[in-house]
Amino acid sequence: MNMDMDSGSDNNWRGVPLTELYGSQSPWGAPEFRLVSPSYNHAVLYHVPSSGCLAADRPPKPQIGQDKWDSEHVRMPCSDQSLYPVVDNNGVSHLKKRWEMIENALSKPIRNSHELGSAILSYNTNFRNTWKFKGLHKLFNEYLEEEETRYFFDVTLPEIIKLALDLPKLVQAPIPLLKQHKNFSVSLSQQQIASLLANAFFCTFPRRNATKKTSEYASYPFINFNSSGLYESTNSDANLEKLKCICHYFRRVVTKVPVGTLTFSRRSVPPRDCPAWAGSTRPIGSIPLHVEPVSTIEDADSLIQIDFANKFLGGGVLGHGCVQEEIRFVICPELMISMLFTEVMRPNEALMIIGAERYSKYVGYGHSFQFAGEHRDGTPRDSSARRRTAVLAIDAVPYSGLAQEFRREAITRELNKAWVGVSFDTDVSSDRLQYPGVATGNWGCGAFGGTPHLKSLIQLMACSQARRPMAYYTFGDTQLRDDIANMYNLLARHNVTVGQLYRYIVRFAQENNVLLTRFYTYLEKVLKENKESSQNSSDNMMDISITESTAGPVVIEDGSTDNSPDLFSQDEMDESLLEVTIQSERIANKTDTKKETPKITRKAETNTNKQVTPIQSTKHLTEQQIEQQITQQIDQEVAQLVEQKESSKSPPTADTKKMSLLDAVTIMDQDDKHEQHTSPASNKRFSLRTDTKPAMNTESESTPERKKGTPKKKITDYFSTRNK
Repeated sequence: MNMDMDSGSDNNWRGVPLTELYGSQSPWGAPEFRLVSPSYNHAVLYHVPSSGCLAADRPPKPQIGQDKWDSEHVRMPCSDQSLYPVVDNNGVSHLKKRWEMIENALSKPIRNSHELGSAILSYNTNFRNTWKFKGLHKLFNEYLEEEETRYFFDVTLPEIIKLALDLPKLVQAPIPLLKQHKNFSVSLSQQQIASLLANAFFCTFPRRNATKKTSEYASYPFINFNSSGLYESTNSDANLEKLKCICHYFRRVVTKVPVGTLTFSRRSVPPRDCPAWAGSTRPIGSIPLHVEPVSTIEDADSLIQIDFANKFLGGGVLGHGCVQEEIRFVICPELMISMLFTEVMRPNEALMIIGAERYSKYVGYGHSFQFAGEHRDGTPRDSSARRRTAVLAIDAVPYSGLAQEFRREAITRELNKAWVGVSFDTDVSSDRLQYPGVATGNWGCGAFGGTPHLKSLIQLMACSQARRPMAYYTFGDTQLRDDIANMYNLLARHNVTVGQLYRYIVRFAQENNVLLTRFYTYLEKVLKENKESSQNSSDNMMDISITESTAGPVVIEDGSTDNSPDLFSQDEMDESLLEVTIQSERIANKTDTKKETPKITRKAETNTNKQVTPIQSTKHLTEQQIEQQITQQIDQEVAQLVEQKESSKSPPTADTKKMSLLDAVTIMDQDDKHEQHTSPASNKRFSLRTDTKPAMNTESESTPERKKGTPKKKITDYFSTRNK
């Protein structure tokens, strides 16, 4: 199939058309995600008929269950065990059921924002001196038209109160917490979510206002709407516009009860199971890429839409934030219920949300954000009554500068995070493209300080590893669009793999001042130099390549790891260079050119004069100290093996040079290009045509034959510090 094509007639997008990301001619022809089915790791809070099909004209019935007041489930405000200390007229303190207090407060007439604030404070008495509701007062007394305010308090608010007080009837089974290190899903009906959000609107959830680091829910986002000041801000109109979106959502759901469902799935991949990035052989050009500056991620029908998340889901949606994640959460408020039960995400975790409906249009971004009216979501539903909208929450790390962002451990962390997300629900046994594709953009940039040119490559690498097509939206930046498309073409023409690109990024940070050198320029230069060097490779050049380890377990001398803990228990540590095998081949001599030297294991080493220093216990070391120990050990082992091999030929001279890991990586990159020019391409690649630089298919060029009988140096060493 010829993928070398022009952009659309409007000259906006670059690369392949979006149909190549669907896996069909229609966005709704793409494969559906797994249907809802209750199981040991999937809690379904509504009744699923035996047929598996839900009624299309009414919400599903709630699943029957028993309340659970424990650390594994959401503590509900309507629980009999939700008690609140009150002081009677005689000054005596006693416990009262919180739900009775809530029912009493919300059953009284509420005709304005001041009465609304008083009702909320009646069961949140600890905040009488801090919650002033200045934002609510400004919204209803100054910002909205008088007619809008009157309609809200006369019509909408009474229905929100009814929806909130229906919670015991609508949610009868306990809601599990999506905790760290667990793969678990929760499915709820839209009606159930509306009731839960109505309770968040009135700030009824117990133990969710505390700000102490030792509090029970310190590792969860705030869910009560005023816990982080949504009702307080008067400095930014954007905050008032967020409140308008939320009020519009409630107006919609109380006018007509939504009948669909949503699924929230937490994915956690142990660090040891993340890819060995330095050794990945997946070609960058093996997935189709679409780059567009005009449209938005939320408009990418049927694609997996990336939420540039905070590790605490929702970010500042209930505070002062108003960028990508916060905007997505207020135009699709059902996403906010994830904040009720999703613990802060670890570096190796992601959250997939399937079925969220969009209720609002908007314009602007940040301080210029504005509610722009009603949005009628026409997205079809799947067989489980979910809108066919998949939102994938992955959190990037905030950076203070380029030097920090280009560190190897930072690159690896972002790759792992992106891959954990985009590989959700993929067939790991297949080499075919996985549909639907991913819709993303400048993830981790803006307020988080990331670089779009680097973040686009990181996401491209993760999608290539997961075999998912990618659509990249540059948010109006046509120069970035062209840069990404041109770089993709360059990488595809040179058959660059994910592993090679990873190593180029690492080398760039080690060899250059990242503040002065443009990474794309550096990459173009390196690829050109590698192409030239592969055509004029030396006969005696070492053949060193880093690949994913396929060898058996490394034999370690007895006792060498007695005091060495599992290095990979630290999630953010870079494993990619530890889970690799340094391999090579050499021609033994002129008379036996095909004989292979057996691989050397540490048990087989016979040189007792110099012992490789084992990695010491890392219990009290920082990640940088651990990395330094590992690097020193690798250098010692490489030097020792070189000395063992060369000692029988000639004594070492003053010019003998210890090979560092960086030296090995440099030679390895040259060998990768050498191998690509001497073996036929086995993977289909996609080439993007742009208006500035036409895509070209560069044919593989032959490598000069090695002189017959000339020995090729070999270093065979494989290492692993994983404590199995």
